[in-house]
Amino acid sequence: MDDVPIIDLSKAPGERAAWDRPSWQVYLWGICELLFVTNPWQISSGLRIRVLRAFGAEIGRGVIFRPRTRVKFPWKLHIGDRSWIGEGVWFHNQDHIYVGHDVVISQETFLTTGSHAHRRDMALITRPIRVESGAWITARCMVLGGAVVGRSAVVEPMSVVRGVVGAGERWGGDPFLQRGPRW
Repeated sequence: MDDVPIIDLSKAPGERAAWDRPSWQVYLWGICELLFVTNPWQISSGLRIRVLRAFGAEIGRGVIFRPRTRVKFPWKLHIGDRSWIGEGVWFHNQDHIYVGHDVVISQETFLTTGSHAHRRDMALITRPIRVESGAWITARCMVLGGAVVGRSAVVEPMSVVRGVVGAGERWGGDPFLQRGPRW
């Protein structure tokens, strides 16, 4: 087993590679996220949205943003009108996440745009995520960078989403397969 290589993580490139803002702004966001967004108290969805917008998030009208949500970088978050963001959703958006209008992202779903060059040097690799209008990502799903969830598509609970889910399709399971049409 000694012939299996190990990547020296002290030499891994990319620390803070996704920040694209001054350190003070990232740290200030961390404090505001803790107090107003991740906070489990049932404070106003409108207050959460105002704080996110103050840090550059583009959030449409009539959006519901439940407690215990997390947003890595609000300036890389774009959500259309009347969308619902469920309790405990985590936008780990080291790249942009685009959410259309009238989208539901249910409880405990994790959307992550980042990964690592695991065969090379563990450098950060990011790809955006797009969730098109009318889609529903149900509870406890994981959406990986580069994924596209099509218009009015449904993703079943506890699914790992990679690649493209077509418009009006229903996907889920392990392995992640098309289950049929939504309608």
